Amino acid sequence: MSVRPRSRSDPPILLVEDKDSLRTMLRLTLEAQGHTVLEARDQAEALAALHTTHPAIVLSDLRLPDGDGFGVLRAAKELDPELPVLLMTAFANVPDAVVAMKDGALDFLAKPVDPDHLLLMVARALATRRLATENMLLREELAERRGAPRIIGEDPRLKQVSLGLHRAAGTDMTVLIEGESGTGKELFARALHSLSPRADGPFVAINCAAIPENLLETELFGYEKGAFTGAAARKLGKFELAHRGTLFLDEIGDLPLTLQPKILRALEEKSFERVGGTTALHVDVRVVAATNRNLRAAVAARQYREDLYFRLSVFPISIPPLRERFSDIPILARHFIERFSRDLNKKPLVLSSQALEHMQAYAWPGNVRELQNCMERAVILTQGDTIYARHLNLAAPMPPSSRSDERNVWDDVDMSGSLVEVTRRVIAEVEARKIGQTLKDNDGDRARTAAALRISFKLLVEKLKDYGLGG
Repeated sequence: MSVRPRSRSDPPILLVEDKDSLRTMLRLTLEAQGHTVLEARDQAEALAALHTTHPAIVLSDLRLPDGDGFGVLRAAKELDPELPVLLMTAFANVPDAVVAMKDGALDFLAKPVDPDHLLLMVARALATRRLATENMLLREELAERRGAPRIIGEDPRLKQVSLGLHRAAGTDMTVLIEGESGTGKELFARALHSLSPRADGPFVAINCAAIPENLLETELFGYEKGAFTGAAARKLGKFELAHRGTLFLDEIGDLPLTLQPKILRALEEKSFERVGGTTALHVDVRVVAATNRNLRAAVAARQYREDLYFRLSVFPISIPPLRERFSDIPILARHFIERFSRDLNKKPLVLSSQALEHMQAYAWPGNVRELQNCMERAVILTQGDTIYARHLNLAAPMPPSSRSDERNVWDDVDMSGSLVEVTRRVIAEVEARKIGQTLKDNDGDRARTAAALRISFKLLVEKLKDYGLGG
C-alpha cells in the first residue's frame, strides 16, 4: 500500500483496486481535482489503511484477488457506519453491486469507469460525508445552552483577549483559556476555531467535569467492540471526531489524575489507542482547553501533572470577569434583550435607567451567563415595553469602592412586590454570592464547595444551574 502526501483541506480517498493501470488512472483523475488518494491493492491492504488513517470515502473494486469489495464494505461500516463506500464492478456483476448497496454501500460505478461520472459520484459522497458529520455534532450540541453568537464588548481588556485569539488562530499551538464560570470560555474557543485554517473542520466540545470518571476515557478515546460488557460495537471518541478540526476540552482542571498521562501523550504525539484496542491511531487535532481553576496552585498541591499543565498552557488566554468590565453590561444586556425578544416574538423592549443602574450595582458572580439568564427572565416577565428593576430579580448593594461609608445598603434593595417576593430576592442574592465565593475559594471544585457549604452535591449542582454559576 502506498500513501501519498495530503493537505489539511483535502480529505483522503481510499482507492482499492488490484489492477495497477486502472488504479493509476483513477488516482490521477482524482488528484487532478485536488483530492488526496490512499492506494490499496486488496482487502488486506484496505483493512490496514482503514485502521491507520481516516479516509473520507472508500472507492473499491467489487472483485479483488485477496478478499472482495464486500469485505472492504463490512470493515468500513464497522469502523464508521457513516463512512461512504462506492463500489466499482463489471456490468455483468451489477446485481452483486445492488446487493452491496442494500448492505450499506452508497452507490456503484460500472466498468469501464467514466472519469466525469467518477468525479460526480465522489463529490456527492463527500457532501454526504460532511452532512453526516455535521448532523452528528449538531445533535450533541442541541443539549447545550444557547450562547451569544459573537464576542460582544468594548472593554480594553476584552480587546486584548480578541487580539490574542487572532494571534493564536494562525498557528496550531495548544491554547488554554482561563476564566471564571460563566465568562464564555466556549464562545472564545469557537471564535478561535472559526478564525483558524481549521474552520471548515469539526469543532468538538466535551466537558471533562460533567462526565463520570469511569466514562470519560471512552468518551475521549472511544472503544473497541467487546472492550467491556455492553460494548456491542466500536465507538469513535472525541479525538477521532475532531480529526482535522478543533477539540475543546472544557473544565480541563477537573481531569482525573489517572487519565492525565493519556491526554499528555495524545497532545504530544497526536496518537492514542481506543479502550480495549492495541493499534495506535493518529489524528490531526488542534486542542483548546479551558478551566476556571488555578492550575498552577493545583500543580503545587500535586493535584495536577506539571508536564500536562505546561503542555496545555503554550498560549494562555485569560478572560476578565464581568465585574471588571462594567462598561460592557449595557451592551451585553441590550444584545440579549433583542435576541430573546425576537425569540419570543415580542417587539424589542427598552431597558429603564433604573434597571441599568441596578445591574451596574450588582457584582455578577455568574458573569455573562448569569446576565444572559437574567435578561431572558426579564423579557419573559415584562408585560409592557420597558424592563424595570423589579423584573431583574436582583438585590445587590453597590460595591464598597463605589459608595460612601454612610450609604444604607438597603437603599438598593428592590422592595417592590409582596413580602414573599422581596424575601425570595434577598435570599437568592445571598445564596448566589455565598455559593459563588465558596466555589472560587475552592478553585471551582464542586465536591469541596458542597462540603464547605454543608449541602449535598446534587443540591449544589441544582443551585449552580439556577443562579447561572455553572462551569
